[in-house]
Amino acid sequence: MAEPRSKRPRVTLPACQAHRALPGSRVRQSFPAAVEEGLCGVTSALLELAYCLQALGEYFDQSHVALPNVSKFFLHQALEERKAAEALMKYQQERGGHYCSKTIQKPNCEYAVGLMKALELAMVQWKTMVRYFEELYALSIENGDPHSASTIKKQFIGPKIRKIKLMGDLLTNARRLDCSQDGRNSLGDYFMDRLQEEFRTGIEPCLPLQQCTRAAEGVKQPQRESSQHRNGIGAVCATIHCATMLPQCNDGTGAKVKQGREGL
Repeated sequence: MAEPRSKRPRVTLPACQAHRALPGSRVRQSFPAAVEEGLCGVTSALLELAYCLQALGEYFDQSHVALPNVSKFFLHQALEERKAAEALMKYQQERGGHYCSKTIQKPNCEYAVGLMKALELAMVQWKTMVRYFEELYALSIENGDPHSASTIKKQFIGPKIRKIKLMGDLLTNARRLDCSQDGRNSLGDYFMDRLQEEFRTGIEPCLPLQQCTRAAEGVKQPQRESSQHRNGIGAVCATIHCATMLPQCNDGTGAKVKQGREGL
């Protein structure tokens, strides 16, 4: 049995009350003013979230905290939120609307001086953003704007839900390691920074199989010139990189190089 609508928690949508539609727009079609105001307000909320995540990233990069991978994680998330805000601005322009600039408030994250509190703060912020997008989705349906509803559901609600799941996993591991909540650098913070896969953003991922195959094909072409230019290391580096990252290339080049290196 579905839950009654009156019992569902609702959050006040941060709609821009001072927003004014463009009078001379010719591409505007089936774009209600209430939806445009909601998009403008949620865009400002995304920018504020990006500012908060950037502040957390800069905090963990300080010398007395020294959690570089955690810092990179929050800075990367801040960049993604800023890109999401830019995508909302672009969508408003495509529909014939616009984003009115708003003063971004200073992030209230001074109390998040420990890894545990920082993760909890980020999770709460993302849950709030999901509620904003859900209300904006419902507002689009009520005002007969299915295009905005479909865009919000596919491009914004889904990624935010995956981020909430990610933060839940990180909080579970942080509780297992007894990470700090009062700013004292504990051993659990160090283990989270060094061993947690989501925080190790500085490690380059493995090359896809198609890129590895292209690298192997690129090695075949300069084989004739390799005897004349013994000092060149470009092709050799590409071959070793392909064999090291993915030995199981389609054409077997990685295996041949590996056997050649063993022969040396």
